[in-house]
Amino acid sequence: MTAAEVNEPFEALLEFLKRARGFDFTGYKRASLERRVGKRLSELGIDAYPDYIDFLEVHPDEFAQLFNTILINVTGFFRDREACASGEEAYSVAILLGEALGQDAFRERVKIFATDIDEDALAQARQASYGPDAVAEIAADQRERYFEQAVTRFLFRNDLRRSVIFGRHDLIQDAPISRLDLLVCRNVLMYFNADAQARILSNLHFAMNDSGYLFLGKAEMLLTHTDLFSPLELKHRLFTKVVPAKDHESLIEAARGAAALPGIGAEGRVSDLAFDTGLVAQIVVDSGGRLASANRAAVSTFALKDADMGRPLQDLELSYRPIDLRSLIDEAHAEQRPVSRAGVEYPRARGGAQFRDVVVVPLVEQGSVIGASISFSDVTMAKRLQEDLQRSKEELETAYEELQSTNEELETTNEELQSTVEELETTNEELQSTNEELETMNEELQSTNTELQAINDELNDRSAALDRATAWFESILASQRSAVVVVDRALIVQEWNPRAEDLWGLRPREVKGRAFLDLDIGLPVAELAGVMRASLVEESAPAPTTVRATNRRGRSIECQVMCNPLVGADGRREGVVVVMDVVEALPAAGG
Repeated sequence: MTAAEVNEPFEALLEFLKRARGFDFTGYKRASLERRVGKRLSELGIDAYPDYIDFLEVHPDEFAQLFNTILINVTGFFRDREACASGEEAYSVAILLGEALGQDAFRERVKIFATDIDEDALAQARQASYGPDAVAEIAADQRERYFEQAVTRFLFRNDLRRSVIFGRHDLIQDAPISRLDLLVCRNVLMYFNADAQARILSNLHFAMNDSGYLFLGKAEMLLTHTDLFSPLELKHRLFTKVVPAKDHESLIEAARGAAALPGIGAEGRVSDLAFDTGLVAQIVVDSGGRLASANRAAVSTFALKDADMGRPLQDLELSYRPIDLRSLIDEAHAEQRPVSRAGVEYPRARGGAQFRDVVVVPLVEQGSVIGASISFSDVTMAKRLQEDLQRSKEELETAYEELQSTNEELETTNEELQSTVEELETTNEELQSTNEELETMNEELQSTNTELQAINDELNDRSAALDRATAWFESILASQRSAVVVVDRALIVQEWNPRAEDLWGLRPREVKGRAFLDLDIGLPVAELAGVMRASLVEESAPAPTTVRATNRRGRSIECQVMCNPLVGADGRREGVVVVMDVVEALPAAGG
């Protein structure tokens, strides 16, 4: 985002949301984000972002309304059947795995971690309760096997529901869940800018098993992240993890190497005894006080490096901040029993705090203490729930006192209502007449609603077709060996393919929206002005033009330029497609 594109009042609003509620929207694409926030401001009749900040400070309930507007929850069971499922994805995936494995094997082998940043969406998902319309796309036999009907609602079977765990998770700020075999992240990345996407994809790469699969949305192709993921089935956006030459296993090898140093021969056995691959962050310290091993969660949580393996624990910040681990280790060694500290506060790099239960377990072999295993269990949610419970108790006491006062007021109001009843009886006769009119209007509205539903279905079909056309168009441009630039009638750049970037050294975001004739790219664009304008008016496309140019590496070249009109559906010429090919690389001056 350039300085000219920065909307300072809007950025101030985003910073306020981050500070006040911990929601970091700075990584979202600005155009769509401003559109969603603008929709909410329009509903409230507020014209300026500073005024909206004032409104939020006075009306804290507005935060929930704003987040529901920003976090678009377009969902449904098996919304994209050909590719698998989206929307109500957790239960859709559960149904598919239940069909593939059998329900008994599903209960024994499968855990589904379903996450979202929207607490309201999570609360609804945890209920696992849906109306008839929501489950209409599920086959009747599958509804019978996976849902229980309660009056007019369908409840996902409780014995299978236990395998689905819901939790709040911020893709940008929170540490990733690790060791996943299938990671479904559909129609999420498209709302983030490039930098945020890179951070998220790096986290997703870490979260997956080496043999795992990543399933994205139909608009998400990962064309620029081939170092992290490779396409397995690009049509359906299914990818596999690219395993780097040096991954977490190197940390284990480093720990074993450190254990083999002279004088610490027992440390190799320590790693074999204590290394735990669970989700709880865990480290192992040998009898000499050196860091012998760390699981994946610990490496991610405490930013450990290969070089830290084998180092004295006292040299690491982890050993003394925020709690002195060495004293706990000494205590556990002396008493040969586990030693714990509950609710230790760990500051987060992005603000806020985490609370962890620290447990030090002495590792004993043949009566001798050969090290200690230290685990750091995240109890942040439990601690917050305790605080919320205490606060709720206090609020309940206050509410009870207010209730007593309100009861007295209600007794007085009751007498006033008796008088009002007489007036209402008169008004009721008038309402009877109005009700008949409303019934007539309701029938008209139902007819209108049917028409609107048909229009909405047509719009959905057109939107899907537009998504496909956009994906095809981008794929076609990316596959061209020629440099291709698309401009509108004003010769403003609309598209810029990878070959053009490679030839002239400018990325799409640097040229889109700029006048092609103003670009300084080593191509004599002024010589092309006549040809480009001619292609907008002449019946036949102008003949190719060969010009001398300089590519991004500073080499002189002969470049053949062909300008073809961009014709719209109505036959009107809407722009120019400029195709550039290197005819010959000229020798360097003096060469």
